[in-house]
Amino acid sequence: MKAIQLSNATGGVTLVEVDVSKPAAAPGEVLVKVHAAGVIHTELGWYPTTHTKTGEPRTGAVPGHEFSGVVAAVGDGVTGIDVGQEIYGMNDWFADGATAEYCVTLPGSIAAKPKSLTHVEAASVPISALTAWQGLFDRAKLQAGERVLVHGGAGAVGIFIVQLARSRGAHVIATASEHTLAFVSELGVDEVIDYQKEQFEDRVRKVDIVFDTVGGETLQRSWGVLKPEGRMVTIASDVEGTDDPKLKAAFFIVEPNRDQLTEVARMLDAGTLRTFVGATVPLEKAEEAYAGDYVKGGPGKIVVVVKE
Repeated sequence: MKAIQLSNATGGVTLVEVDVSKPAAAPGEVLVKVHAAGVIHTELGWYPTTHTKTGEPRTGAVPGHEFSGVVAAVGDGVTGIDVGQEIYGMNDWFADGATAEYCVTLPGSIAAKPKSLTHVEAASVPISALTAWQGLFDRAKLQAGERVLVHGGAGAVGIFIVQLARSRGAHVIATASEHTLAFVSELGVDEVIDYQKEQFEDRVRKVDIVFDTVGGETLQRSWGVLKPEGRMVTIASDVEGTDDPKLKAAFFIVEPNRDQLTEVARMLDAGTLRTFVGATVPLEKAEEAYAGDYVKGGPGKIVVVVKE
């Protein structure tokens, strides 16, 4: 099969198209024929991309751990999942991802694809929506009527944070850049702050939850706008590995969850949740999608199209 792999060539890490053996579904696993894969360009430098679970250097990793496709085979012991079923979901960060014609995942990491979405649209959902869900509901325990500040409201994760918070009756404040202010407003936020023109702390006080997708100085400045009992949630990669107990408590990494994916699909099909694809690229041009300066056509995630 064709796959996109990391190559530690002279001059730095690059992505190359290679021909590799098609994986097989081991007992308890599911083999997926990938139609589309979501892109997180920072993934190329993450620890699971460059190291194995036991800490040794890893080479030739296939990126892209969220996908939409069709079940091609199931391993022994897998029940409730049928060959030919349209699914979407994610797989283990240390496993080879879905920027390939096939990938392997676990039954608990996938769910039926939203019927109202194409495979390209569905591939933009799993990691972003699960991150928003787990940060708001599992960790911050969001309650109706609470005030939530979202840093990066137009980002791939931010758009789901905003929508899910609104769905639970929260008062949502979001930061965004000038060219995405109107877009974020249309998502239903109560207040939008242009972070390029004003400091959010000049407008915001005593929020119940800050959900940070930016990190750095933005995260540090956010502690001051929380209520004494307020909760901080961050997914900023520069926090991973910190020794600061306050930051360690706030940081989390998304995990697969079949039940949550099923509920997200229900909301997408009902029209109470929307996803956005910023741009698409074919498999052979996946390296362009992972370039940090890649210009998208609009808000939302870049998606690699593997099979039309």
